[in-house]
Amino acid sequence: MSYEPDGNEIAQVCELIPVRMLNEYIYCPRLAYLEWVQGEFADSADTIRGRFTHRRVDQPTLAERLGPVGNPKTHVVDAAYLSATVAGLVAKLDRVEISGLKAVPVDFKKGSKPSRDIGVWDADRVQLCAQGIILEENGYTVDHGIAYYAASRKRVPVEFDAELRKMTIDAAHGIRRMAESRTIPPPLEDSPKCPGCSLVGICLPDETDYLHHDDGEPVPEPAPRKILPSADESLPLYIQTQGLSVGKSHGVLTVKQHGKVIKEIPIHEISSISLFGGVQISTQAMQTLCYRNVPICFFSHGGWFYGVTRGLGHKNIELRIAQYHGVDNQDISLRLARAWVADKIRNSRTLLRRNSADFPPDLAQAMNTEAKRAETADSKEVLLGIEGTAARIYFSNFHRMLKARDRDGQFVFGFEHRNRRPPRDPVNALLSFAYSLLTKTWMVTVQSVGFDPYLGFYHALRYGRPALALDMMEPFRSLVADSAVLFAINNGVVRANDFVTRINAVSLKENARSRFIATFEKRLTQTITHPVFGYKISYRQLFEVQARLLGRYLFNEIDAVPRFVTR
Repeated sequence: MSYEPDGNEIAQVCELIPVRMLNEYIYCPRLAYLEWVQGEFADSADTIRGRFTHRRVDQPTLAERLGPVGNPKTHVVDAAYLSATVAGLVAKLDRVEISGLKAVPVDFKKGSKPSRDIGVWDADRVQLCAQGIILEENGYTVDHGIAYYAASRKRVPVEFDAELRKMTIDAAHGIRRMAESRTIPPPLEDSPKCPGCSLVGICLPDETDYLHHDDGEPVPEPAPRKILPSADESLPLYIQTQGLSVGKSHGVLTVKQHGKVIKEIPIHEISSISLFGGVQISTQAMQTLCYRNVPICFFSHGGWFYGVTRGLGHKNIELRIAQYHGVDNQDISLRLARAWVADKIRNSRTLLRRNSADFPPDLAQAMNTEAKRAETADSKEVLLGIEGTAARIYFSNFHRMLKARDRDGQFVFGFEHRNRRPPRDPVNALLSFAYSLLTKTWMVTVQSVGFDPYLGFYHALRYGRPALALDMMEPFRSLVADSAVLFAINNGVVRANDFVTRINAVSLKENARSRFIATFEKRLTQTITHPVFGYKISYRQLFEVQARLLGRYLFNEIDAVPRFVTR
């Protein structure tokens, strides 16, 4: 039995479905949508092991193509790339064992042979059958295939009977209808499949189910499982010594001074690279970093964030379309802006109460009042005024949190009010630098998720301004940036002689800047308890979760983006 299109089907299709997407569709329709329609992908230990399992069959052997149909010689072909335009399928077949007109596809799987009676997962059976359909359309006779489970070293035959062929054809129709609908399927509910899925940190199934509730409030039970996003072991690289140059040699980045290599860093260990001032980077290094989608961030010598260079960008155009529609919707924009500003005010108030013993209760109440006003503001203009009032209270009391004293018991750092462009005292210099680092971190995050970082819901659109990054960092200014500044000052990480004054501008010296960057990055890796989901997570992971949940909100999968207000 071969594939026969019905009378209502167009034989020549515009886009061929990769047969591995049929596997994903049977396993989880949402996974197939994320990968095929939205272009999402993330590596996991399983995907890396899978590539290792396929290493021998990923290289074409004997011929790039299968060769003439009917060749009487029995032979094996690896990595055969074939399509079937009538069936609308395309595949890179791991292995094909050919004898005359008869072909047997062999699909390699990294795992163990399942214990079920037929010995093969349904998703694997459908993928194998789809390969058979492709071979049939290319002139071969195919009645069965082989699923090879590498962990068990077992070859399991799969008969392509009428029932399996129908399941395969139905899956192809189903995934095409799903893609044409432009509606992402709901996540699986409390499924054992989710923890092992490489896209679980993108899909966020438990968080999405938890937040999607008829009355707009999260259901009390069960709380989301802590399954992802997993901790990324790669780390940001900062290079600020003037005169250094960054190059590439094989799989490592090389940092040179006066032509001599002073440091080598494996590229897979780098999550982003930040270059300050006159630090140079070679074209070869930039090409490799762009290919691996590692952001290259550029700062002025004094720490002003200029911008970021990365590869071709995220493929999820649906997310950006939803972002554009959301920005055009005044109700959505105002709802998001209210939450960000209110949470910023409350978190700033909490930082003051935690770190100053003499913070006046009436001022704490005044900030709480402004937070409540922010949640009911009827326009962005009103919201800006509320934010400004709260900021004046916050920064007029910021000095209460500064504890560093000299040997005579006098405070080392003074602070009267917030000033910038340029900052005119050491504390403001630290605050400005911390906000630049936080902006960079959020810009990298929203770009990696697939958003346009320059299109925000609250901050006014302006050339070169990463408005969305500025939007999403609002609740975290005090919790991450200001907290890092306070720790650096109060614990002697930076001292009074670590600053340079030029006319009225104050900036950090290079060595002190390195110490402060380490303090800031340590703050990002600090583990906190999520106030909504209840699991422990680092700030760096939290940023990604918040950005992805903004996407879920814009796709109407959840009723609201979860608020982050610390106690």
